[in-house]
This record gives sequence, C-alpha cells and structure tokens, in this order.
Amino acid sequence: MNIPLVVLLIYAAVLMGVGLIVGRRVQTSSDFFVAGRRLGPGLIFTTLLAANIGAGSTMGAAKLGYSDGLSGWWWVGSAGLGSLVLAFWVGPALRGVAARHDLRTVGDYLEHRYGPQVRGMISVLLWAGGLSLLAGQLVAMGVVVEAVTGIDPRVGTIVGGIVVTVYFTAGGLLASVWVNAVQLAVLMVGLLGTFPVILGTVGGLASLREATRHIDDFWNFWQAGDSGWFYLASIGPSFIVSPGILQRVYAARDDRAVRIGVGLNAVALLVFAAAPPLLGMMARVVAPDLENPDQALPILLLETLPVLLSAGALAAIFSAEVSSADAMLFWLSTSLSKDLYARFVRPEATDAQVLSAARWAAVAAGGAGIAIAILSTSIVAALSIFYDLLAVSLFVPLIVGLYTRHIRTREALASIVAGVGALSLVRLTAGAAGMLGLTPAMWGLGAAGAAAAYVVATRSVAASTTRERSTRD
Repeated sequence: MNIPLVVLLIYAAVLMGVGLIVGRRVQTSSDFFVAGRRLGPGLIFTTLLAANIGAGSTMGAAKLGYSDGLSGWWWVGSAGLGSLVLAFWVGPALRGVAARHDLRTVGDYLEHRYGPQVRGMISVLLWAGGLSLLAGQLVAMGVVVEAVTGIDPRVGTIVGGIVVTVYFTAGGLLASVWVNAVQLAVLMVGLLGTFPVILGTVGGLASLREATRHIDDFWNFWQAGDSGWFYLASIGPSFIVSPGILQRVYAARDDRAVRIGVGLNAVALLVFAAAPPLLGMMARVVAPDLENPDQALPILLLETLPVLLSAGALAAIFSAEVSSADAMLFWLSTSLSKDLYARFVRPEATDAQVLSAARWAAVAAGGAGIAIAILSTSIVAALSIFYDLLAVSLFVPLIVGLYTRHIRTREALASIVAGVGALSLVRLTAGAAGMLGLTPAMWGLGAAGAAAAYVVATRSVAASTTRERSTRD
C-alpha cells in the first residue's frame, strides 16, 4: 500500500469537507467576496500566510536552491519585504477606502479612482495572466503525486484542481479562510517539523557546505544563476498589489487587524524564506542528477524520511499548493463576476445572481487552470510570468495613485500600456534574463513610471499654457 498517496487522498477529502460545511453559511456575495468584513488579526495572518506559501514558495524555491543555491532565498524573501510595505502603508489605506465605499474587488477600487476604462483593462489583462499562477500551483500538485506514485503528473494536477474548485465554489473567501487555517497547521508541522531531521541526514550545515563547495556561487546569498536580489523588482511589488491578497485585506475588520495580521505574515515569510532553498541544496547532495529539478523537494522527502514522516511532509507541500490555488481561484472568480459580469455585462444583476456568477466563474477558472497546467512544463516559469505582469500593470495605478492625485485616468492607462509593452518586448527579445543588467520586470516598471510621469508633465504644460493665454486675454 502506498501510504503517502493514501494520506494525500484522505487530506484532500478533509479539505473538501471543511469547505462544504462552511459554504452552507454563505448566503450573500459579501460573505463570498469579503467574508462580511469580519476578519481579525489571527485569521488575516493565517489566510494570508497559507495563501502566500504555495507552489512557488515551496517547490519553486526548492528548485532554485537545487539549481542556484542560497540566493533562492530572494524568491520568498522578496514577498516578505513587499508584505511589510503592505502591512504598514498600503494595506490600511486601501482597507479604509474599501470599507467607506463598500469596495469588494481591486477592480472596484480602480473604477472608484479612475473610471471603468482602467477597471476593464486591468480585469481582462490580469484575468488572463492570473490563470498562469493558478496553473503553477496545479503543476506542483501533479509533481507531488508523480514523485509519490510514479504516475503521470497530469493526474495529480486534475485531482488537485478538482479539490480546490469544489471547496472554494461552495464557500468563497469564508470557506477559504477556515480551510487555510487547517492547511497552515499541516504545513508548519509537516514541513518545518521535519526540517531538522532532513538536515541531520546530510550531516548538518557544515557537511552540506563541504559537499557543495565545488559548485560556483552556491552559497552566494545575493545572486547566482537565475536567482538573486533582482526578484525584488517583480515579486516584491506583486505581493503589495496582488488582488488575491488585497481582497483579503478588504475583509479585515479594522486597520489594526491589517497591520498585525499582514505584519506577522511578512515576518513569517522572511523567516520561512531560507527553508526551501536549503532543502533544495540538500536535495542536490542526496539526488545530484535529477532530470526535473521541480521534483527536488518531494524526492528529498521520500529519500531521507521514514514513510510516515515523508507522508506528513508531502501532505504539507500539497497543502501549500492547494491554499495558494484557492487564493487565485478567489481572485479570478470575483474579478470575472464582479468586475466584468456585474459591471459591464449585466449591471442590473441582483446579489443572488452575482453570487451565482461568482460560483460558476470559479468552476470555469478551475477548469481553465487545469487545462493550462497540463500544458505547462515549469512551476517557476508559470509563476514568473504572472508576477511580472502583476507588478508592471498595477504598481502605478494602485501604489503611486494611492498617494498622489496627479495620477489620473490617462496616467493610469499610459502606465499600464507602457509597462506591459516594455515587459513583453524585453521578454520576447531577450528572454527572462532581460538586457543590460535589468530584468523584464525592471524595464516594465521603469516604462510604466516614465509613461505616467510624461502624461503628468504634458498635462502640467498644457495647464500652464492655458493659464498664460487666459492672463494675456
């Protein structure tokens, strides 16, 4: 009997059961979208941390540790640094605006601030891009199942996609919050609890360093291979402006809950950031010739731990992937139902119709995510596309626009077009590495900021010219 597989299947059934039970309490779109705005610091912390520690933060970061070494810290570390900004500056400000004007999605805020054009453009752009992030989580689920059973990873992808779609469709954010609490407990016990045991199997940090000293820059913290500090340009801003995260901030009952809950999440991410790369580095010693580095973490667990411990640790990884997948499903379903359907297709829709549309949107997004995941080949590649797109399209309208009234509709639109255009051009011509020492995300952010500044300057010159003419007349 394959004990790890049995544990994963039982755990998946428990998650669906919790979601279905909580889903019976969801009666309105407010419950589905923002959990009635009743979340305190504890639930904000658990739901954010569970959502943020997903495929990229576990298997993706372990893959970077396996390939590049310690510099893989910056993948999760950048998320922690971005979360600090969200906790103490951006989050409380946005939550206050959302509560005063009953905003439930990031699209609601964009229309409130700039008008329907910006809302529509961002909703379409990020809905398409967001599917890549959902697919990345589902790819990781397939890799876990493949490592455990040896069967086609697409089977695990399909099973994982069905699990998250079922419980999220039943209860939306309210179900997600309570399921996330279960997932976080499993993750902390299963993964971090086994870390010392795994480290002991390779002889401790000193032995690990000695065994890998021949690999160039493997212990360079700042940069090595495809990993390093430059993740700050894409991942850092993404964890400030991500709709899936901000809509959880909207659900906080007050600013104190945001500061404490999001702040604790940031600290936890900064501490956790070292664990997956180190595990990947240990996997490099245990299995130095892996054909697919995405399998570094599950293979390490299976090779170094007793059966029951490895089953628990694999359940923890599966839990991380599911929790992040439901965060994306949350964003995709609410965006499609509220930002597109209720705003542009059927403005007269009742609350019950919007809730029904959100549930059907969750089913559609889950199905599309499964289809894309089956065609994807790399967890990190799928996630990187989304993080870059998110950062360059939303940073100026959301962050800069939150603190200055100079950013208006034309500036927001110009920044989105220029940022996404520059990002796409650099990615297509130079690849993910970028050019002239700058990553595609850096080029995109620079172009977005420059475009917005240009429109502001043009507006100022035009206003000055108008005043001079009025004075002469």
